[in-house]
Amino acid sequence: MMNNSDLADHLAGATGATKADARKAVDLVFAAIADAAAKGEEVSLNGFGKFKVKDVLAREGRNPATGETIKIAASKKLSFSVAKAVKDRLNS
Repeated sequence: MMNNSDLADHLAGATGATKADARKAVDLVFAAIADAAAKGEEVSLNGFGKFKVKDVLAREGRNPATGETIKIAASKKLSFSVAKAVKDRLNS
């Protein structure tokens, strides 16, 4: 599993940047994606994929402990669609 620090280390090694600068860059990229998503914007990264905000309708659910019916409020979720280039790389 790769985490933010691993990604920053990889970026630093590939670019010659310091680990601290690479970590700032990684954090800024994810913050920009989160900010755009919070505004309802789609983020498209050519050759990688798209982040989209989707509405989830209100629905009924069940409390697993009691079996009681509960109402689950409408919400938003962030989904990701992988680009064809990445799919091809995964399946080659």
